[in-house]
Amino acid sequence: MSHPAYLRLTQRAARLGALGEAAAILHWDASTMMPRGGGAARGEQLATLAGLAHDMMTAPEVAEDLRAAEATGEWEAANLALMRRAHARATALPTSLVEATARANSACEKIWREAKAKSDFAMVRPALEEVLRLQRETAQALSAATGLAPYDALMEGYQRGVTAAEVEPVFNAYEAWLREALPRAEEIQARRGAPLPLPGPFPVEKQRELCRRLSLRLGLEADHSRLDESVHPFCGGTPSDVRITTFYSETDPAKALLGVLHETGHALYERGLPGDYARQPVGESAGMAAHESQSLIIEMQACRSDAFLRFLGPELHRLYGGDAAPYAPANLAKLWRRVSRGFIRVDADELTYPAHVILRFRLERAMIEGRLAIADLPGAWAEGLRGLLGITPPDDARGCLQDIHWHDGGFGYFPSYTLGAMAAAQLMKAARAATPGLDAALAEGDLAPLVGWLRVNVHAHGASLGFQDLLRAATGKPLDPMDFQAHLASRYLDAA
Repeated sequence: MSHPAYLRLTQRAARLGALGEAAAILHWDASTMMPRGGGAARGEQLATLAGLAHDMMTAPEVAEDLRAAEATGEWEAANLALMRRAHARATALPTSLVEATARANSACEKIWREAKAKSDFAMVRPALEEVLRLQRETAQALSAATGLAPYDALMEGYQRGVTAAEVEPVFNAYEAWLREALPRAEEIQARRGAPLPLPGPFPVEKQRELCRRLSLRLGLEADHSRLDESVHPFCGGTPSDVRITTFYSETDPAKALLGVLHETGHALYERGLPGDYARQPVGESAGMAAHESQSLIIEMQACRSDAFLRFLGPELHRLYGGDAAPYAPANLAKLWRRVSRGFIRVDADELTYPAHVILRFRLERAMIEGRLAIADLPGAWAEGLRGLLGITPPDDARGCLQDIHWHDGGFGYFPSYTLGAMAAAQLMKAARAATPGLDAALAEGDLAPLVGWLRVNVHAHGASLGFQDLLRAATGKPLDPMDFQAHLASRYLDAA
């Protein structure tokens, strides 16, 4: 029998979970269907929900129940620990700051959309300065309450138990490795010759039908998901009502297809979370680095593998017709695993992608620590990218305006992308060792063996384990960046 105080806490958590789900659907709608004129009202709606949730979490009786509650079993203990963590973070922030932050984020995000389209950083600068001011205030308050450095306190909100001091040497080591690996990969790629372009045409309706069909084939149930369009692809909604988005290009079907495969990985994680603990902290994901590992193990590790491309090539040819040669698996591998020093993070290959994340990690940390002003961001961005990849963005749209994250208050999120990529390689290595027929199944377009392994070893744990403990349980060791480098070396540095 659970302790009465613990039961009261779970009831409150369920109501908080419902508020969070409502906010998630409003965020999804704002990015997909809401007319431009609804922005101000939407900002107020989200601020009100954030304020209500904050007040529910910081009510005096919550502290009393947290002091009195006792846990029975490992899952209750983990749930109670997460409740105490959430309460400590919430009580560090006044409701007025929570609501002001939600309003500022919503307002800035709307301006950013127009500023990005016009490649005009000056247009969004004042709004972004206000977002940063509130983020710094939040970081300072959380730092005082948790003992973490301000930037670490923000990172903790996305992936608990990982600090900048742990991330920095991992990123520095990757930068040093990339400095030698990238020219080698480019030279090998040049010797192999350019890929044949896909001939097209690629009608959007055909792309949409293929994307939906493949997401269902991967295991995403039709009655628990939607596929829509947005400027920035994402996975949102709730575990029982997952919303994934993409955007379509009539000249390049890979943008939508690979985006949907990526977001389906996120969606499968949400659908695989422990239903017995729905709307409880322990029933949520293990954090955003863990989440990114699930999208990238599907998109990069599985669906861009040689095995899966043997299935996908004929599927694409049947759908779009024309010459079969461009759809040959070897040509698709050349196309979709092509190394390029590009400006856009979401279009980057997996070898250079971490460089884009390293850049953002350094810049956002400097902004939170007061070492970089918003006015100096475009120049710092250009200098940083030049140092990492040897290229300079020609305009703001391909520079500091390309991502939504900072304009929506997402400071501290970016490290999760590369930590997730590294974890995905580590998990895939373990999945292959435990599932001998995995690649044969991928060659048939069957991801059930992989998803089944993930269901047991990742999804079912919810948030009962942190990022490092989750990796230990699934692979026998904490994060090992060498598994990621070995994966990249085998894919891009093998001259055979």
